Amino acid sequence: MHHREEEKADVDAFIRFLEDLLSAYRNGKIAMILDNSRIHHAAGLQPFLKKHPRLHLVFLPPYSPNLNPIEGLWLWLKSDVVNNVFFEKFCKIKLHVGQFMKRINKHPMELLIAY
Repeated sequence: MHHREEEKADVDAFIRFLEDLLSAYRNGKIAMILDNSRIHHAAGLQPFLKKHPRLHLVFLPPYSPNLNPIEGLWLWLKSDVVNNVFFEKFCKIKLHVGQFMKRINKHPMELLIAY
């Protein structure tokens, strides 16, 4: 599971995420299943995609969160980390989210069993 924390969800942040993926997976094609967020369709993304033909973006039908497996992970993260917890500082939330993601990556079968 790859994630990247950003202050703002915009095209530049998405491109940095894609660069992370290209770096992590240096060979072969990468197919990404995406929702229809504006940043996934932004004109500013097109030059980057042309420079990196290994990336193949596949879009889910509009308004179909039930088809998007990442939604289940976000629900799990919220229930495991954020629900009914008061964090005095944002950095504490980031710390706990980071620990959750490390746990997921350390035990990938736990993620598969959850689905």
